[in-house]
Amino acid sequence: MNGNWSKGVTLALEGPGKFTTIRNMQEASWALIEDWPTEDGAALDHVLLVIEAAMKGKKTPEDVRRAFIAAAHEARIEVRN
Repeated sequence: MNGNWSKGVTLALEGPGKFTTIRNMQEASWALIEDWPTEDGAALDHVLLVIEAAMKGKKTPEDVRRAFIAAAHEARIEVRN
């Protein structure tokens, strides 16, 4: 389930100013499980479904990347471009 992205997503998961870069679907999955500050939300639910679909070959890693960014915005996590 590697699913490398064309560009990593750098976000402040551990608090303001503490940035980490997520580079693939596996890292995104772990971030959502271990570090995510919220437990519910429409974008969070959506990214989980997109990850599942990507694991089945029905979505691309880039679809996961876009959904992951949307979930980060929903959770009010600072994202660097």
